[in-house]
Amino acid sequence: MMWFTADLHLGDTNILHDMDRPFGSVDEMNRKVIDAINERVAADDRLYILGDFTYRLPLAEAVRLRERIKCQNVTLIRGNHDGDWEDPDVPQIWEDVRDYLEIAPGYAKGHRLVMSHYPMLSWNGKARGAIMLHGHIHSRGDRTNARNRDRERPIFRYDVGLDANGYKPVSRDQILGFFGL
Repeated sequence: MMWFTADLHLGDTNILHDMDRPFGSVDEMNRKVIDAINERVAADDRLYILGDFTYRLPLAEAVRLRERIKCQNVTLIRGNHDGDWEDPDVPQIWEDVRDYLEIAPGYAKGHRLVMSHYPMLSWNGKARGAIMLHGHIHSRGDRTNARNRDRERPIFRYDVGLDANGYKPVSRDQILGFFGL
């Protein structure tokens, strides 16, 4: 199973207030976000985090938080607040680190999945049904996603961020189902 999330902002005290997240403290947010991932995502599933895993945390603390996620196959698509995880002196806690990634149509019922932390107006395969997955905008609820889906000509772009998805990761099948695919 493939899962997606973004904008965890683990360790970020500002995000609690800026986004009115329903957690009493950063420690509670860190714990509940990781628990939600572990409840949905199995150790042998594939998880894509589309940016902003942590915010201004010491490297050792970011590593400890990643180690609490049971899934072994985790790819980080770098966002604004993600450090240089490719430095050889940094612990290798990710299966892969990218700025942008595409998944071939064979893994999503014939639809290419295009991933970036940042939403795009146009992307590879957009005219052929490719789905853009992103974070960054911290939309609340599925308002932004529903607006993309409910147009006369839907835009296959989906915000996988925590704030848009009840603070839980979203599966490939949920995204395809959302668009009726």
